[in-house]
Amino acid sequence: MVFRFILRRLLSGVVLLFLISTIAFSLLYVGGGDIARRILGQMATPETVAQKSEELGLNRPLYEQYVDWLSGAVRGDLGSSWFTGQLVTEGITSRLAVTLSLVIGAIILIAIVAVILGVWAAIRGGWADKFVQAISILGFAIPGFLIALGLVTLFALNLKLFKPTGYTAFTDSPSGWAASVTLPIIALAIGGIAGVAQQVRGSVVDALRQDYVRTLRSRGLSFNRVVFKHVLRNAGGPALAVLAVQFVGLLGGAVIVEQIFAIPGLGQVSVQATTQGDIPMVMGLVVATAAIVVIVNLLIDLLQGWLNPKVRLS
Repeated sequence: MVFRFILRRLLSGVVLLFLISTIAFSLLYVGGGDIARRILGQMATPETVAQKSEELGLNRPLYEQYVDWLSGAVRGDLGSSWFTGQLVTEGITSRLAVTLSLVIGAIILIAIVAVILGVWAAIRGGWADKFVQAISILGFAIPGFLIALGLVTLFALNLKLFKPTGYTAFTDSPSGWAASVTLPIIALAIGGIAGVAQQVRGSVVDALRQDYVRTLRSRGLSFNRVVFKHVLRNAGGPALAVLAVQFVGLLGGAVIVEQIFAIPGLGQVSVQATTQGDIPMVMGLVVATAAIVVIVNLLIDLLQGWLNPKVRLS
């Protein structure tokens, strides 16, 4: 049963990757204009431009170009950057760990803080509930880049607790790495905490009204045991779904945060490749991002299936 569940999710993920790559390839190449001219510049002669188009295979039908790209992608070859000559896979993998360290750190922070706030608001109610709802509204209302700028101004420029910009690899200095990613992770996480805390609060409130809670309490189980052993397990499914959505949003938010903190992650590569019109690199980034999202959704599905076996059956 579990094997079939995983196999179904994997197959749907492969189909999704195929559709995304097909749509992205069509949009980028059809709307790319005179790609060879853009690479060589406006001063290039028509003969040079024609030679470059021939060299890149741009004169061939679009479906032939896509089949070539797809066959290479299946083998792990996403081509080379048109501007730097660097392999796309190498350009992505060298920055992927940086971005993932920010996004995963933010997700962990969101999960911990949001669960604490959501459960606290649901159980205590009253002023605690209003307080959590108020800070959730603030988290939604303030844009992420303003939060990032505020954190830099307060903790880096005024209090001198962190460096305002720059990145230190974990292998070079664990403490330096922690100092360089703390503010970006907080900037990424605040908006997510607001959304997930509201979801957890609502799910816990709904679960506390269910008959099984009254039954467990009538059998003498303590309130804390009912909440942390039974209620949270039932409320965890919706919260995990929201976390999966947050993960996708954080990948996009990381682009802005990396620019503000001058962190050499996928965000910098994305901005550079997009502004240059480096289509092979953009395609690689699209596929890599989609693959990460598919993997994360698979893991979330497995966790939801573990929390609630009815998910596997459905």
